[in-house]
Amino acid sequence: MKPVTNIVIGGLGGQGVVTASDILADAAFLAGHDVKKSDIHGMAQRGGSVSSDIRFGSCVFSPMIPTNEADYVVILDESRYNDFAYRARRSAVILSPSQLGNVPLSSKKATNIALLGLLTRQLRLDPQFVELAMRKRLKPTAQEASLQTFRLFS
Repeated sequence: MKPVTNIVIGGLGGQGVVTASDILADAAFLAGHDVKKSDIHGMAQRGGSVSSDIRFGSCVFSPMIPTNEADYVVILDESRYNDFAYRARRSAVILSPSQLGNVPLSSKKATNIALLGLLTRQLRLDPQFVELAMRKRLKPTAQEASLQTFRLFS
């Protein structure tokens, strides 16, 4: 039985938190995992706090990750670090925009895809599943730039 992997993705409305979590959930499903996902939207559609819990493994019963149980926390906006980092277990990996270095992104909205690339590398998830999920979830006009960004960081 594969252990359950717990991932929190958090940021502000409009940064692509839900898009990144949808892509990750689809990719984990394509890789053969049982997947559960839950989203929490803040008071404002754009600019309010948004987070997604993604859990996958051989058998997942609940979409919600208990406090201090996240294996990975992906934070899309540095100003929200304290809002999401507390959800991590002691041995968790926390990814944030500061880890992207000085690599120029095609747009500020590409941060979610770049961090998804770093996360995919950490998870040892086959990038082909993420790319398939991206093609399913993203508008055709955004696919090529997003795939290039993802490949740069995965």
